[in-house]
Amino acid sequence: MDLKATLKQYFKDHADEIRQRVMDLTTEMCKEKTVNVVSEKLPEHPYLKIRGEEWRVAEIVKRELDKMGVPYDEFARMEGRPNVIGKLGKNVSGKRLLMPGHMDIVPAGEGWDTDPYEVVEKDGMLIGRGTLDNKGPLASIIVAAEILKKLKIDEDLNGQLMIAALSDEEAADPDGIDYGIGYLMDEKLIDPTYSIIPDIGENMKFIDIAEKGRTVFKIIAVGKQAHGSTPERGINAVYMMAKLVNEIEKMKFDYEVHPVLGHPSLNLGEIQGGAAPNIVPGTCMIYIDIRSVPGMTKDGVIAQLQGCADKVKDGKFEIKLMAWSEPHAISPKNELVDTIQANAKEILGFVPITGGQGGGTYAKTLNLKGVMAVGWGPGDDEAFHVANEYVEIRQLVDFALLTCLCAIDLLQ
Repeated sequence: MDLKATLKQYFKDHADEIRQRVMDLTTEMCKEKTVNVVSEKLPEHPYLKIRGEEWRVAEIVKRELDKMGVPYDEFARMEGRPNVIGKLGKNVSGKRLLMPGHMDIVPAGEGWDTDPYEVVEKDGMLIGRGTLDNKGPLASIIVAAEILKKLKIDEDLNGQLMIAALSDEEAADPDGIDYGIGYLMDEKLIDPTYSIIPDIGENMKFIDIAEKGRTVFKIIAVGKQAHGSTPERGINAVYMMAKLVNEIEKMKFDYEVHPVLGHPSLNLGEIQGGAAPNIVPGTCMIYIDIRSVPGMTKDGVIAQLQGCADKVKDGKFEIKLMAWSEPHAISPKNELVDTIQANAKEILGFVPITGGQGGGTYAKTLNLKGVMAVGWGPGDDEAFHVANEYVEIRQLVDFALLTCLCAIDLLQ
């Protein structure tokens, strides 16, 4: 039996049914406010007892896997933040393809035309928080598993397809404790051969083979509080920080241009200081986001920031590293990329190009642990983390089919 031909015919014959199934599952998952923020911002979201609360979506995923008869493992570093791994295929000693979607989302924010958690269908799009990032693609993966199981194609896989609903992608706490892919890999709870991460956008025209590293610094200027009418009695931390910001803006990184990732970047994304106009601020704080390229080191970046601080006369600063991840890059020529490109050409009519990006996905953690992983999936890259987040329904359906086809090629 030609498994791929059978699959393509099934998707053609049941197009309306599959479309509705993907929409319904996406809509149900998006109703759950699985918002993930750092702990210090948790009080801003009183509907949350813990960060993420991914268990709300995990219950939906487990229900669907139970209905299919697909066995699954559930791993959780803490209660309420589970990771669910469904497994299709008989040969556990063969190659393993991990298809992970994350269950947590960023806050809705402002500027929405509709309720962020009530998905709206409009002009062939699903609009709502999580429709693209990442509950829509997760719904596609679940539907792919459902169809593989229904057609009994999973019994012909000479390996294992791992359908994963994971926690803790959107926010990293300063303690560095990971509850999702990092936890699973560190504890050796999963051991995939390949992974396709549908968290990249670019309308499936781009395959992410390299990602910059991400470093977050918190810098505190330490002054002395005083009454605003006698500023000479205090040390204005905001003035102090302004001088440091000027030095940071002029700072040039020590690096070599990477052939895929290019140049590093720096963004001063947050500043806080002062309590009232009539008080000399005793502290001022900034958060800096740095995206590094291969060759840059944590110690080297810290030394450069310290050099900026040392240039501020009478300045007193505390530089705190909040998060650090290494850059990564893999060859654009490998069986995983070849499989994606071949199937995309047939189904979508184009060959996705390879390249790198400044953002981060699960691909980074997996690659740094020795797993061949790329980012590739549905959606517009401009729709991530914005008001009126959207995804094209057609792309979600196509991704379900392409998940099946890639699984057959890599595991049969």
